[in-house]
Amino acid sequence: MDISSSPNRRAVLRGAAAAALATSLPTGSAVAAPGTPSGPVGSRLTLPSGLQTGDVTSSSAVLWSRASGEGRLHAVLHALDAAGERLPTGGRRRARGAGADGQPISLRGPWATADTDFTARISAEGLPAGTAFETELFFEDEHGRRSEVGAGRFRTAPGKRSDGAQTFVWTADTAGQGYGINPDVGGMFGYETMRTLAPDFLLHAGDTIYADGPIAETLEEPDGAVWRNVVTEEVAKVAETLREFRGRHSYNLLDDNIRAMYAEVPVIATWDDHETTNNWWPGEVLEDDAYTIRDVNTLAARGRRAWQEYQPIADVRALSPGSGFEPERIYRLIERGPDLDVFVLDMRTHKSENTDGLEQQSTSMLGEEQLQWLLKGLRRSQATWKVILADLPLGIVVPDGEGQESIANAENGAPLGRELELARLLSGLKAQKTRNVVFLTGDVHYCAAHHYSPDRAAFTDFDPFWEFVAGPINSGSFGPNEMDGTFGPEVDFQKAGPAMGSPRDGTGQFFGRVEIAPQGESFTVELIDANGDVQYTRTLTPQR
Repeated sequence: MDISSSPNRRAVLRGAAAAALATSLPTGSAVAAPGTPSGPVGSRLTLPSGLQTGDVTSSSAVLWSRASGEGRLHAVLHALDAAGERLPTGGRRRARGAGADGQPISLRGPWATADTDFTARISAEGLPAGTAFETELFFEDEHGRRSEVGAGRFRTAPGKRSDGAQTFVWTADTAGQGYGINPDVGGMFGYETMRTLAPDFLLHAGDTIYADGPIAETLEEPDGAVWRNVVTEEVAKVAETLREFRGRHSYNLLDDNIRAMYAEVPVIATWDDHETTNNWWPGEVLEDDAYTIRDVNTLAARGRRAWQEYQPIADVRALSPGSGFEPERIYRLIERGPDLDVFVLDMRTHKSENTDGLEQQSTSMLGEEQLQWLLKGLRRSQATWKVILADLPLGIVVPDGEGQESIANAENGAPLGRELELARLLSGLKAQKTRNVVFLTGDVHYCAAHHYSPDRAAFTDFDPFWEFVAGPINSGSFGPNEMDGTFGPEVDFQKAGPAMGSPRDGTGQFFGRVEIAPQGESFTVELIDANGDVQYTRTLTPQR
């Protein structure tokens, strides 16, 4: 499927987007990142970062927004009929559920203060399954004055019975290698391409920001063209302070395409390395002169806090003024009805040092607690398809100097190091007869489809499975990388842009789209470039 009917149409759409963005965001000088209250005292609060919905299940959703100053978040949810019109209502009521009977749901959330960079979220629970909602989010200040109102939409996942198809997209790598918001090309237009497909949700496989990559006013592309960026004070250097990490997230949300996408498409995100710094592991001490803070644990704690504040993630506890920050578990299960369960991994928090990966004993990517959680959750899952969102690939060799950044160690033989942990996962899935597991990932800045089989592998105690790779969505392009033969991968497809290639023409930027047929009868994967041109298609059928 090509969402744009012709190159001319794509050019027209991008030209219009560029013109609109150019009138709203200047380049060549710093833009004030929305972070502190602005305007005269007593002015109406605004929503400088738009709104988001996330972690949407059959009965719940997380609603997120950010204010220009202190205020309390409120949400009103209107159930929609099949034509997208609001259901009749006899009046507004306060509730944590309902909605299908036409009564709006009014919810009051926490105060947004400087402690959370003026972000806040509401967990809406007890929602009816398979129901579309129109959302209104706003803040009230201490005098009861309402902010501007942000409008959005989302649909809860199917309930016990699934009669329709379910679609979603996934990608990774936003604003990397110095490629930020460029009004000349319409900003981060890959997000608009994904939005146009009207998916039920977006999986972001990590590198949601590049805290370690300064964004300058101009950048010379490999072919000599000049890339222009909108810039803010916080993106001018590597992020070290909490303010700078927060500024990376608020920077991305200056982009019209991202804000429009997040207002209409719920996000399920994980983090990877660039939310902190390149290829980091816990306990690392940096040797990079760009940093005055060399302790990675300090940087990671600040990066994690900023990431959690800016994500509509269900596991984050609401913060009240002065309460401090308490990190919550990033790995989690999002239940999407009888056809789909999404298992979101955290392959960074429990990661071992980036050695050569040749240890005889198991080293860590998931950690024992997460590994057992994943095996148990997959064993209990009644969904036809089990998607594992991994922020690092399984069999792709990702060098980090003389060490290895990912699981593979480039030796092709029996499992060693982190491969031993993956072997335990795969053999455990076989032993408990877990079927229809699909891995989705990003990280490597190209798209690919890999089939793993014991028939080709050095380690054979597992059932065949697929891994699909997508990204970048707005970063430099790289790859393709070598594959490690330990688990028998076969490259069914791969495509990469030029090394450090820019997002300018969209041909080296990628996302994936999945369509699950009613009753889970098929699982169709498309790898698509940022222009909407499908590069690859594969349809899987379930093992019963």
